[in-house]
Amino acid sequence: MSLKSPCTKVCMMDPDSGLCAGCFRTIEEIGNWSVMSEEEREKIWSELPQRKAGGSLN
Repeated sequence: MSLKSPCTKVCMMDPDSGLCAGCFRTIEEIGNWSVMSEEEREKIWSELPQRKAGGSLN
């Protein structure tokens, strides 16, 4: 099982979006990353480009 993470070591939460400025995950996603299923992590990975571009969380 891979635990590859999108973490960029730039850990700063944006209060407006609720996303990390480095990896664009929520604090809940960051905290639960190691216990998520591969499918859950892949879903988040697929959403990151839209989040980075300023899209919505979902």
